[in-house]
Amino acid sequence: MKDPVGRVVALDLGDARVGVAVSDPLGVTAQALPTIENRGARRVLEAVTRVVAEHDARIVVVGLPLLMSGEDGARATAAREFAEKLAAALPAVAVRLWDERLTTVQAERALLEGNVRRGDRRRRVDALAATVLLQSWLDARAAGAGAEREA
Repeated sequence: MKDPVGRVVALDLGDARVGVAVSDPLGVTAQALPTIENRGARRVLEAVTRVVAEHDARIVVVGLPLLMSGEDGARATAAREFAEKLAAALPAVAVRLWDERLTTVQAERALLEGNVRRGDRRRRVDALAATVLLQSWLDARAAGAGAEREA
């Protein structure tokens, strides 16, 4: 199925915070948005709905935290369930799952290399992980290779 053209929002679901990123209108580059405090699935869903409307996003990419073996664990199951709820809440928006293994590791490494202090890293890692996730999805889509990692 071909995705609609327009902005894309990506979510890196976390226990405390949800990292959020958005693409430019052409779907080439990703940039971080403020994180969403995770105060329950319903509140996160409402906040994501507002972000999608604010940016007129056509696609939401939800990070799928697969185990290193490629299998679903508890977090991947929760991400799939959230994606289903999101798709029901936003019927005009395409919801995609994307393998996010190691995005947080990449984000933490980038923050370390940038000499970001520990306290600041904790606050910024979720948004950066969402940005890494979205840029990976955008690059794969541009290369026509999305099907291999999309779940």
